[in-house]
Amino acid sequence: MATERFEEIVEDFEFIDEWEDRYRYVIDLGKKMPPMDEAHKIPETKVHGCASQVWIMPDLDGDVIRFTGDSDAMIVRGLIAVLHALFDGLPAKDALNVDAIKELGRLGLDQHLSAQRSNGLRAMIERLGEIAKKQVG
Repeated sequence: MATERFEEIVEDFEFIDEWEDRYRYVIDLGKKMPPMDEAHKIPETKVHGCASQVWIMPDLDGDVIRFTGDSDAMIVRGLIAVLHALFDGLPAKDALNVDAIKELGRLGLDQHLSAQRSNGLRAMIERLGEIAKKQVG
C-alpha cells in the first residue's frame, strides 16, 4: 500500500535508466521540500543511526501522519522526500501497515545505497513508525 505521490515516484523511476540520474532525481525531490525550521533541529527530533545529520519532526494532525524533515546531506534530504511521499497524509493505523522496505525496494534503493545510507534509511523508517504508534495510541 502506497500513496499516489509515491506511486508517481515509482513510475518516474521506471523511465530513468541510469542510477546516477535516479540519484539526481532523488536529490531534486529533496531540494523541492520546504526547509525545516532551525528551531526544530533539536535533540528530540534528531534521528540516530544516520551517518548524516537527520531530523524528523512530527506534526500531529489527528490520526493522520504528517511530518517535516531535513538533513545536511543532499541525497538523504531526497530520501526524506521519498519517505514523505510514502507516508505523509496516511492515517496512522494504515502507516503502521506499510512495509516501507518492500515499497522502497520497488525503487531499487535497497540495492544501490551504501550500507551507511541503508542503516540511516532504516532509522528514519523506525522513527516514522514510532510517530504512527504514538498517534494510534
